[in-house]
Amino acid sequence: MGIFEKFKLGFKKSAENITSGLKEIIIKKEIDDKTLNEIEELLIRSDVGVEASSEIREIISQKKIDPNLNIFDEINKILTEYIVGIMKPLEKRDFFHNHNKLNIVLISGVNGVGKTTTIGKIGKILKENGSKVVLSASDTFRAAAIDQLDKWAKKINVEIIKSEPGSDPASVAFKAIQHAKNKSLNQVIIDTAGRLQNKKNLMDEYKKIANVAKKIDASAPHQVVLILDATSGQNIINQVDEFNKIIPLTGLIMTKLDGTAKGGILLALAKKYKLPIIGLGLGEKEDDFQIFDAEKFAKAFIQ
Repeated sequence: MGIFEKFKLGFKKSAENITSGLKEIIIKKEIDDKTLNEIEELLIRSDVGVEASSEIREIISQKKIDPNLNIFDEINKILTEYIVGIMKPLEKRDFFHNHNKLNIVLISGVNGVGKTTTIGKIGKILKENGSKVVLSASDTFRAAAIDQLDKWAKKINVEIIKSEPGSDPASVAFKAIQHAKNKSLNQVIIDTAGRLQNKKNLMDEYKKIANVAKKIDASAPHQVVLILDATSGQNIINQVDEFNKIIPLTGLIMTKLDGTAKGGILLALAKKYKLPIIGLGLGEKEDDFQIFDAEKFAKAFIQ
């Protein structure tokens, strides 16, 4: 199965919900207020978000759809054009480009979102694109996180800087950045502890990592990426809010698009925050990662 097939499979349930819902709603040749309300409600139930759903409803209401055409197909075209219009500007392919100078990437997210696995996947792509990568095992609160990142470093054949569990996370990040400078490596990817907004000590450690990076390079961290679990639904909005307050985010990656999630949440995020979307995690294997493409997303979401 190719990566786009996996991508489509990941959105299969979302697409089926939208498709079957629209077919049930659109049973006549004209779009009246009742039909518009039902379409809006369907989109909200699919986690597309109130704002985006309301805008789509308005666009459909203003569109003069020829009753001789297939109404269902015309609505799908409107949805596809809307999605691409919102999300095309958020593609961030240059995230994976080879850099001439040191690029320090801070990876954040709550426990269980697939942070470490995602670091392995993006590290592999960066290396394949010619970058010299070092991983920083700065989630020192969990021995399992250090071990997992170490396994990924071996799997994709990149360097890793690590320390004993319980060590100061910022000191590990500092060593990794210094190592990269000394060895002329150009990509440092820093894993951080899965933290919740009510764990002040973890939030303080997170800020400390960023401050330590600035001591070596005043413009660091160059990328601050939040990993989100697609199965978390509307809770994702709260996570973006909280992490963005601490260190401004530069990009999002969504994981666990395994066919059980309502993928519409990604459109809601795009509309609300306009943050770049770096990619989508589609499984556990090292190649189960889709660099974000708005047109592919729309095609998968409106199958």
